[in-house]
Amino acid sequence: MTTKHPSQKRYPPELRERAVRLVLDTVEREGGNRFGVITRIARELGVGDQSLRNWVAQAEIDHGRRPGTSTADSRRIADLEREVRELRRANDILKAASVFFATELDGRPKR
Repeated sequence: MTTKHPSQKRYPPELRERAVRLVLDTVEREGGNRFGVITRIARELGVGDQSLRNWVAQAEIDHGRRPGTSTADSRRIADLEREVRELRRANDILKAASVFFATELDGRPKR
């Protein structure tokens, strides 16, 4: 079961992609000046300006324009962490089962 961040539920992916594209296109058109662009576009689209800032930053990371953990890497890390938890749980079950069967097959009376 994966739980999503509240903003991922609140804003559809199409809106997020469109908003990021608008910001990046506008910044490029205005010569790289970001001052006020995110706030203006966020207001026009009815999204939070900090949400839009985060989306733009993540898009830049995903496209290799900024250092950080990409969305794909984050997803892969979460999947691997989930798998590690499951494997540790399975190991614990197997250890408990081996202890149980070892004592059953030992033949000595139980204390």
